[in-house]
Amino acid sequence: MRILCAAGLLAVGGSHTAAQQPLKKLLMLEFELIDEQKDVVPFPEKEARLAMVSQRLREALIKEELYNVIDSAPVAQLIRAEAARQSLLGCNGCEVDIARKAGADRILLAWVQKVSNLILNINIEVRDVETGKVVLAKSVDLRGNTDESWQRGIDFMVRDMVEKKQESGVDRGF
Repeated sequence: MRILCAAGLLAVGGSHTAAQQPLKKLLMLEFELIDEQKDVVPFPEKEARLAMVSQRLREALIKEELYNVIDSAPVAQLIRAEAARQSLLGCNGCEVDIARKAGADRILLAWVQKVSNLILNINIEVRDVETGKVVLAKSVDLRGNTDESWQRGIDFMVRDMVEKKQESGVDRGF
């Protein structure tokens, strides 16, 4: 009897795992900055801070198992070439083409809009590679232009994504 119960528990556990859909493959582009005061107020921390939040978001998406974040190295040259010509935030689908070439299901665009040193917001947009449609858009307002405020913004955004996924009990296809 005990053997049958254990076998039944394994079968139930095994079927639950098999029923779970694999994580969507996500190509995450690095954060860009839209700085409305770039000609007036210097921002020497810009590159380091953008790299910091890109890495923090990438690590959190992996840790929380929201996406299978794929390596951008195979399409890095293509990303650099497109970014040299124009912002990838408004390139009329070039970002989706890049993601398709990388073998991704989704692409994540990310930017920080700096209105002033006091008012900023962090934004992400996830697009479906097959359709090009936005499947997730999030924005977090910040007060203060510090490493800590940017990190907290990323942490809040990811925590909100996790909570909404857990509420539904199923992958919403982010």
